Amino acid sequence: MYLGIDLGTSGVKALLMDADQRVVGSATMPLGVRRPHPGWSEQDPADWIAAAQGAIAQLARDHGLAGLRGIGLSGQMHGAVTLDAQDRVLRPAILWNDTRAHLEAAQLDAMPVMRHLSGNIVFPGFTAPKLVWMARHEPDLHDRVASVLLPKDYLRLWLTGGHVSEMSDASGTSWLDVGRRDWSDDLLAASGMRRDQMPALVEGSAPSGMLRDALAREWGVDGPVTVAGGAGDNAATAIGAGTVGAGQGFVSLGTSGVLFAATDRFLPAPETAVHAFCHAAPGMWHHMGVILQAAAALEWLSGVTGIRPAELTRDLGPQAAPGPEIFLPYLSGERTPHNDAQVRGLLAGLGASSGPQALTRAVLDGVAFALADNLHALRQAGAGPDALLALGGGARSDYWLRSIANALDLPVLLPEGGDYGAAFGAARLGLMADTGAGPEICLPPAIAAEIAPDPALVPAYAEGLARFRALYPAARS
Repeated sequence: MYLGIDLGTSGVKALLMDADQRVVGSATMPLGVRRPHPGWSEQDPADWIAAAQGAIAQLARDHGLAGLRGIGLSGQMHGAVTLDAQDRVLRPAILWNDTRAHLEAAQLDAMPVMRHLSGNIVFPGFTAPKLVWMARHEPDLHDRVASVLLPKDYLRLWLTGGHVSEMSDASGTSWLDVGRRDWSDDLLAASGMRRDQMPALVEGSAPSGMLRDALAREWGVDGPVTVAGGAGDNAATAIGAGTVGAGQGFVSLGTSGVLFAATDRFLPAPETAVHAFCHAAPGMWHHMGVILQAAAALEWLSGVTGIRPAELTRDLGPQAAPGPEIFLPYLSGERTPHNDAQVRGLLAGLGASSGPQALTRAVLDGVAFALADNLHALRQAGAGPDALLALGGGARSDYWLRSIANALDLPVLLPEGGDYGAAFGAARLGLMADTGAGPEICLPPAIAAEIAPDPALVPAYAEGLARFRALYPAARS
């Protein structure tokens, strides 16, 4: 059996898979986020371990873990877990959606070496500017930093006792030479860091260590367990969805929104604000456009209206042209294509009849327009998926998927029921590390439905996209 552990922002999910890649069971434990100041987003790494322990203990009770042979890890990217020489956590982890280091990110990004070697803009949420921020605002703590781990790699430290990361997650630090798949001494020096503070690197499907004996005994495991390198959450999702070949892509509608396209070459295009990262599959890379608010935008509307998200989307009726209401989903800044931590959300075109249904349509369409901006950026960067597999909780909304198909003028593929997310991808990586199998085992799911763009609505969505783009200066000011 193989265990996938996905450390998300809102919870830790553990998924158990058998040797034939059938899901045996899963368990999730919730996590909270602390926001002590505007723009800050933090978690205590001890909470990650407690949540992982709880989820795995539930699987052990329900299914037994005696036959466990491999573990794969997935997790939220970019977070900074700072440790002293005794591996004690120095401060709460600064998360991917924390924008406190926007000034430091801009200063790093102005150095030509950063984009040249990393192939990416230095975004405020990336790891390197967080450490520069610590040096300026928490110098006593910064002086004690012996190592920096990404969130899922802190779980690995608990599992194996080793300081190890892998290429896909390391790509989002601004310390990795993404083309060479190795830490860059020049990038590290630019942000005041050293190679000895970095974990060792392995490929996502390679072994990174063995499960500690104490945990194996606690979980009732019979034999040795290989822990795979794993992947950042989106690369792990790609492994789970079988998006491992050039030209394949998916759209993920989770807390954030992601447009992902696999590539067989490193094709950096930082001017587009598209992420060019290593894939978890060896010898592969990927392009990724990211919007910071997808399902989170619907949660925001739910909080404002007092109506649960499922109720907001349930009674939308048939697909229609975008209304006069336009929503820009930049509630906490934006990555692709703007790289703008200061921009904020905007609702325009409101009238006396703009009730909850109209606002819900505006929010869903606004996220679709933001994804259309991402597709344009991906195409500028050289990635051009012909269709997109729909993943994430938001993919349960038929209206939303049709809105995306119309806004992007691209077919959206809905997989048959099953779990193809990051935890499943992590379990697949655990199997690969244990058996030596390659990406050929990462088969895509069967397709339940294809949602084609509606020729009668595509022009109206193109007009809505033009209005959406025209409002950006107002949101920026």
